[in-house]
Amino acid sequence: MPAGWIAKEIMNLRPVLLLSAAFAASGPLQANPQLAQQRACMACHTVDKKVVGPSYKDVAAKYAGQAGAADKLAEKIVKGGVGVWGAVPMPANPKVSPAEAKQLAEWILSLK
Repeated sequence: MPAGWIAKEIMNLRPVLLLSAAFAASGPLQANPQLAQQRACMACHTVDKKVVGPSYKDVAAKYAGQAGAADKLAEKIVKGGVGVWGAVPMPANPKVSPAEAKQLAEWILSLK
């Protein structure tokens, strides 16, 4: 092998290594009631009771077993929606990132 091949390989991997380090430093992204509270989701929803919107357990039951449910819910979390649960619209949540929305959707769907 030619001299310096290791350095060349490391340089080729540099963007991946930097991105990995950035994600590791930011900590794991975990959806849970605390994230839902931080993103103001709990102003209209709770885990087990209807408030303005449906309970998260009702949402989980409605979408149980549906292919693509997490992606569909994540999109609704970010963009909002109306009609699925009645006439009261769910407003868009532009401060929720797509990654956070996906984590929240997966957490909601995990509830029984």
